[in-house]
Amino acid sequence: MSGSGAVGAGAGGAGSGAGAAGQDGEGYAGLRIARARELARRHGWASVRVLEPGDLMTMEYRQGRLNLAVRDGVVERSWEG
Repeated sequence: MSGSGAVGAGAGGAGSGAGAAGQDGEGYAGLRIARARELARRHGWASVRVLEPGDLMTMEYRQGRLNLAVRDGVVERSWEG
């Protein structure tokens, strides 16, 4: 699964605490893709981009977008933009 899909309204904002998945774009590592998308929706991310190994991505920054680098269906890294 790759590409982006809208998951809710609003934008990621201030952090929710280190190590916890939330509004700051970090803390999604170790989660399955479906769970990460669900939590992103709850925290108001405007869109989620799932990037698998070898996927190409644009480098423009987009406020409110959560990026998920995944391998074998599990998030390895997450960041805003």
